[in-house]
Amino acid sequence: MGDTAGGGSPDVLENKRSATRYQVLVEIAARQPAVSQGEGADAIGVTSQAVSDYVRDLVESGYVEKGGRGRYEVTKEGVDWLISRTDDLETYLERVNSDVLESVEVDAAIALDDVAEGKEVGLVMRDGVLHANPAGGTATAVTVTSAARGEAVGVADFEGVVDYETGTVSVLPVPTVTDDERLDPDVVSTHVPDEGLVAVAGTEAYALVSRSDASPDVRFGTAEGVAEAGMLGLDVLLVAVTDEIPRHTSKLRDRNVPHRVLDSDAF
Repeated sequence: MGDTAGGGSPDVLENKRSATRYQVLVEIAARQPAVSQGEGADAIGVTSQAVSDYVRDLVESGYVEKGGRGRYEVTKEGVDWLISRTDDLETYLERVNSDVLESVEVDAAIALDDVAEGKEVGLVMRDGVLHANPAGGTATAVTVTSAARGEAVGVADFEGVVDYETGTVSVLPVPTVTDDERLDPDVVSTHVPDEGLVAVAGTEAYALVSRSDASPDVRFGTAEGVAEAGMLGLDVLLVAVTDEIPRHTSKLRDRNVPHRVLDSDAF
């Protein structure tokens, strides 16, 4: 098995031949027993002759067993070799994801004032959007681009925790069209948050909000959108048909977003 613990590349990435050998064995394993070398060549991006040479090498190495009429099967030794090299690749990719990509991860924030590249800025959450404050803050990052006030700026090298509170979702149940009960549209305006969003789920809910003084901010993908808004600190009024509510509250529970279902009997 190759050694990737010290940060080196796994064996299959050491050179093109090693990588192609691995790919050819994968293609044989995926297509066995009737293996078309032409299809394998197309999948890998090499010539049929090259695949033929690699297949011959794998047979000689005991990793592939050749039958008649283009029939090939990967041996136990071949499977063990594939598993060991695949484990090396997975270990390597985990290191790339955790150590390399995270260290160069760049996010975007709205600049609260003009800022140059390479400056330390504070990070604050406003209206569910990350903002960069050149004056600093408890959570910080370093700009990787320059930006004028109000523009998006790239930030990286994060330190600290952005301080903001999770929003609250209030769910207003709306009877289905077959229900005799009806709601007064004024009830919507009563519960609209001072600073937040209004979301609708279901045609009956959309009709109710349309007849009120409010306008829906979220109409599609509401289960995910409402939960995300709450996670980012926004208060949300979710006007939802009764049979839509369980799907939404389940998502809210999964994301640990505070929520409450308003008592329709009180309207």
